Amino acid sequence: MFGRRALIAALVLLAGGIVAKAGSERPAVHTLAPAGLAKVSDYIRNEVATGKIPGAILLLQQHGKPVYYQNFGVRDVATELSMSADTIFRLYSMSKPVTSVMAMMLVEEGKLSLDDPVSKYIPAFAGMKVGIEKKAEDGKVALVLEPLERPITIKDLLRHTSGLPYGYYGGGMVRELYADANLFNSDLTNAEFAAKIATLPLVEQPGTVWDYGYSTDVLGRVVEIIAGKTLLHFEKERLLDPLGMTETAFFVADPAKFPRIAEPMPEDSNINPTTQVRDIRRPATWESGGGGMVGTIGDYARFAQMLLNGGTYDGRRYLKRETIALMASDHIGPETKIARDQNYYPGGSSGFGLGLAVRTSVPPGTTWPLGEYRWDGVGGTFFFIDPEDDLFGIFMVQTPTQRGRIQLALKTLIYQATGR
Repeated sequence: MFGRRALIAALVLLAGGIVAKAGSERPAVHTLAPAGLAKVSDYIRNEVATGKIPGAILLLQQHGKPVYYQNFGVRDVATELSMSADTIFRLYSMSKPVTSVMAMMLVEEGKLSLDDPVSKYIPAFAGMKVGIEKKAEDGKVALVLEPLERPITIKDLLRHTSGLPYGYYGGGMVRELYADANLFNSDLTNAEFAAKIATLPLVEQPGTVWDYGYSTDVLGRVVEIIAGKTLLHFEKERLLDPLGMTETAFFVADPAKFPRIAEPMPEDSNINPTTQVRDIRRPATWESGGGGMVGTIGDYARFAQMLLNGGTYDGRRYLKRETIALMASDHIGPETKIARDQNYYPGGSSGFGLGLAVRTSVPPGTTWPLGEYRWDGVGGTFFFIDPEDDLFGIFMVQTPTQRGRIQLALKTLIYQATGR
């Protein structure tokens, strides 16, 4: 039963032009069993049937070919239009690997170095300070600004050790300053954004703590400065257009495409108490390299296949194999003495590379592969790449509140389907 459905799905994908090219013909260490994939389908179907999510799409691709592809439910309960391969999703932090790839292209060309101070490109960063809370003799706590012990580097931006937080979790006086700055809801140019964030204190000294925040947005501005053009212009020129990622942008410009936008359940539209899911029908000035992109599952499949192929796709090389390996290596391991913030999203079995989480130990009770790398978005989307099995998976959904639970359950079921 499943084999026939998979074949039909593959033909649908091929007709839509979203099947990525094979990168390797070596036999898989683990293949996906139909019975296990049926459980994956049942799980997602139940999430839709019980009203947790309007709909979703899951693609699992091995040896460059889809072995599982299925649409579930609807794009939007208000329109009841069925989920489909051309549905447009808010990618949020799945933008970060894209921006990181653009930066690594510049590294390969010798135009950027991982050790470069950010201030080389954005001079205002040279004067940044670190905010430390200190209690006075009268018991009052004040924010004291201390100088940098070393500059923020490009590597810090890529691995989230810059000291730039998001500010919407964790408390503390510095994070409150970031929350008050309301950067996430602003619509500044990348130049204006970088200038504004340079006036705020860092939450830690650079290179001391993995702290999730605006690092990749600042990296996007660095890319713009070196490229001499907007982030999207450079991405389209060097990555998006050549890969055929024609639906990937920072908002949906064509009103004819509005019905294709996936929406969360009506009661599931808040990312946090002060930030709603972004209206991507409105033109956006801010090309947020850390969280602003929108796209389709087919577009992101091309990007994921390029990474899995070691930097090539359809005969064109985007990055060297060694560069992909560097990005997918742990850069915050024990030898670095880098601490991890209280909400360390990669989880205990993973480190963090250059724009990507990477699995460094096998989770208890599993045989999940080492070297798997991945990231997700606050809107619910996630992807993972498993080089050992020449496999990647992409799940597209819009649900800020259910995303963590669903991601863990789905990853578990998918790996169970491989026999892990």
